[in-house]
Amino acid sequence: MQSTPRELHHLEKIVAVVALLAVLALSFGFAQAAGPRKKAAADVHEPHRVPLRSAVVLVQDTANGETLLAKNPGAVMPIASITKLMTAMVVLDSQLELSQRIVISGDDLDYLKGTGSRLRPGSVLTRDELLLLALMASENRAAAALARTFPGGSDAFVAAMNAKARVLSMRDTRFEDATGLNSANVSSAQDLARLVIAAHQYPRIRDYSTRNSATVQALGRPLAYRNTNGLVRDAKWEIGLSKTGFIAEAGRCLVMQVRMAQKDMVVVLLDSWGKYSRIGDANRIRKWLETSAALARRG
Repeated sequence: MQSTPRELHHLEKIVAVVALLAVLALSFGFAQAAGPRKKAAADVHEPHRVPLRSAVVLVQDTANGETLLAKNPGAVMPIASITKLMTAMVVLDSQLELSQRIVISGDDLDYLKGTGSRLRPGSVLTRDELLLLALMASENRAAAALARTFPGGSDAFVAAMNAKARVLSMRDTRFEDATGLNSANVSSAQDLARLVIAAHQYPRIRDYSTRNSATVQALGRPLAYRNTNGLVRDAKWEIGLSKTGFIAEAGRCLVMQVRMAQKDMVVVLLDSWGKYSRIGDANRIRKWLETSAALARRG
């Protein structure tokens, strides 16, 4: 039987409605499928997208050596007072008497950069106190005095620093002085990670480099010092070793052995511009690691 024009028109309306419903259902399905993918993509924290202001960055898991974050890790550049970690290791390896009293002399003054110090010539401190101030407060005259009173003097001390670097397979590293004021003291982030791991084996270096503050007696008066890394005063941070550094050629530097995201990490930050940028970068790295770990736990 042939359909009437009215029946055909009604059938066409039904077909159109069914087609519209099919399109809507298909679109809804795509939206549901795309939704989780879009969310997952937004939750992915890729290392190269962490906004860091340091020119050189390296973050390693100390348990297995895995590199979690890297930016120019092989670049060889001045390391400023990060040098003092090697200075401390050479002093402790020498097994010189730590209670020996040492007089600060004019030879310990900085004639290279002209930096100041409250340790005036004639001040008398023990070798142990000088080691503490060199590590905690990055005291340059303390480090210079430690090198000067080494058997053979400063030249022998620097030779011992370079020999220790070779033992640690720090192939990009060269030392010219014990303070880090000399811009010829150079290294790479990869080498400095080795330095941090080695220095962390020394209980005194762990202790002194992470102390909040200390007071010593010099020329009959107390001198109070604070740690140059403000993060050691932040209860949220678990820092096992710390050293800062700064000269114009090196920028602001920071190395740490630190526990983040329930793992022990080595963090190396070199040539960070701005007074607080190395601390800002450390906080950004910590946030990225903890966020990534939380996402991984959620699956």
